[in-house]
Amino acid sequence: MQNKLHFFLPALLIGIFLTGPIFAQDKAFYEKKFVWDKERTIFSADFDKVKKPKLEDFKTQVFHFAPVHQDTTGTCWAFSTISFLESEIYRQHHKKIKLSEMFVVYWEYVEKAKYFVKKKGDSNFGEGSESNAVTARIKQYGIVPESVYNGLLPGQKRYTHRKMFKEMNDYLHFIKKKGYWDENIVLTAIKQILNKYMGQPPTQFQYQGKTYTPITFRDEVCQLNPDDYVGFMSTMRDTFYTMAEYKVPDNWWHSKAYHNIPLKDFYKTIKNAIKHGYSVAIGGDVSEPGRYGWEDIAIVVPWDIPDKYINQYSREFRIYNHTTTDDHGIHLVGYTHKYGHDWFLIKDSASSARYGKYKGYYFFRDDFIKLKMLTFMVHKDAAKDVLKHFKNK
Repeated sequence: MQNKLHFFLPALLIGIFLTGPIFAQDKAFYEKKFVWDKERTIFSADFDKVKKPKLEDFKTQVFHFAPVHQDTTGTCWAFSTISFLESEIYRQHHKKIKLSEMFVVYWEYVEKAKYFVKKKGDSNFGEGSESNAVTARIKQYGIVPESVYNGLLPGQKRYTHRKMFKEMNDYLHFIKKKGYWDENIVLTAIKQILNKYMGQPPTQFQYQGKTYTPITFRDEVCQLNPDDYVGFMSTMRDTFYTMAEYKVPDNWWHSKAYHNIPLKDFYKTIKNAIKHGYSVAIGGDVSEPGRYGWEDIAIVVPWDIPDKYINQYSREFRIYNHTTTDDHGIHLVGYTHKYGHDWFLIKDSASSARYGKYKGYYFFRDDFIKLKMLTFMVHKDAAKDVLKHFKNK
């Protein structure tokens, strides 16, 4: 059944068209907004009648540092997952350690370039990535505090990777065109570009009076085990309760380390995790009329689909027709139940999260999580119940 999308799509389409006119009185509008300094027109909902919580209503919260702006970079995956791991370090060891997002970004670009050479150019080289890439790079290269490496050059105050990415991308396309597949030469050139724009990451540094390497800092100070973190998705494309590949461009290394679970387990695990003191790194589609930075809110508007019709099939239909895409990573840090809904406090590094009253935060309603969020990462102890289904597989 899970691979028979053509059986339910026509019926689902009929249902959507039949229910649509009921909600014709709901308002929406077009507006201008700036994305990476470029003006775009977006279609947005009218939130005048939406009852939403205030920041102080989120009594259930985990420790997290104040939101950090990713500026003009495609590195939400690093900012959200590093924030998640900072919360994890505090949860487990009661240490407040601000980690370097850009240390992971640097080495992720190196690994992408290496894979590009390995695959003779048949690989996605972009700015995006996934949460499990962060834990993979930390396992491979270690981690450093933000205070010793922030990826900014002297005098630079904002992140901007446009020129850096273009230079790397142009170089890789040149070697592909010419067939120059010498890995050592390519990685040397990529590191030179990264060093020019970000600075070279340290191999040894001082922290609180002691000398560390990125590996010893990870193990001795952060006491962070990258293998303790598990990723989940919910798609009918693959059999439930099996491991499978998350098939999106940002999973450039084709990781098959995703636990595929039904939507009911997907949502339940997220909710139970935050209610029991675990935060969640989560990702999915935020290019929606129901997500509006000026109101700090993300909901599913009723003229899209009524709440009662959100289920595995309506979710899958949007994945299938690409109206749900993988475009942003965020950090879920709080929970409340108000006005008949579950609400989740989201720490967000994107510019739009700074438009409203609560700078760097969104309030995601339960319907938005169920319909539009595609994956999440959490500590394995927060997912014991659902992981039991995988033990013999």
